[in-house]
Amino acid sequence: MSNDSLPSPDASPDTSSISFTALYTGHVWAANGLSAPAFRTRMGSFYYHALAPFEYIGGKIAGGNIRTFLLQRHYLIDHLVTRAIEEEGVTQVLEIACGLSPRGCRFTAKYPQLKYIEADLPEMADRKQKLLAQADALSPLHQAVALNALATEGPESVESVIRESFDADKPLLVITEGLVNYFDLESINHFWVRLRATLAANGGGMYLTDNYPLLHDHPFYRTMKVLRGMLGTVSRSRVSFHFGSDAEAQAHFEAQGFAPVTVHNPKDYYDLLPMPRSRGNPFVRVIEGRV
Repeated sequence: MSNDSLPSPDASPDTSSISFTALYTGHVWAANGLSAPAFRTRMGSFYYHALAPFEYIGGKIAGGNIRTFLLQRHYLIDHLVTRAIEEEGVTQVLEIACGLSPRGCRFTAKYPQLKYIEADLPEMADRKQKLLAQADALSPLHQAVALNALATEGPESVESVIRESFDADKPLLVITEGLVNYFDLESINHFWVRLRATLAANGGGMYLTDNYPLLHDHPFYRTMKVLRGMLGTVSRSRVSFHFGSDAEAQAHFEAQGFAPVTVHNPKDYYDLLPMPRSRGNPFVRVIEGRV
């Protein structure tokens, strides 16, 4: 690893402990008609139904629950990807930490010209490759490859995957959904800096990521802190909320060289997209950074 890109000393490059949320999230997509039958899993179904009572209570108390936020971010990212393809001519997409995301299947079916590379840790990438074949969605333009967001060199680094998989003369759209809050800000910021530099050196592009700002003025600020601890315990991972406001998030990404930066709030898209609504200000945001 190069010294200027090392994650914080206590950060582990092994993100396999996120598999619980990958399975649970995968079933949320399936249960809401967004996924392929091949992506359904027994454990995902088990987690989904086991957490149903807590999701119900969360919805009543906080005006929204984890399923609500997952669907809000997914619909919103889909919308922004669609806009980039149809209005800006984007023809290549990299989805990092893809897990059981159905997005690659849906978008390559709708846009046959689209090159869509899904990436995750080796075990999940291999599993996804097999699932794509099972769903008859595997093609030279749609593959799953191994990538570790914290790797700073070697074939699993983001630099290597982008260099080997995409046309350097065309803009690239990169997505991370459900990844960044499992790292502290220092660790994930190393990835953001490297990603921006790689996009800048390869024709530019666009980065989309979800984020859960710990809004200090939100009436359920303390509730979110409790949920952070619970999710970290269940997934055996450290969960971090990086920013205290949308303006803080925007300023941070601009300081890393992304420009322009837009922070999208799901409530601004309620009348446009078929996403569930939160009572009050949603907890999730989608950050769009340009290079």
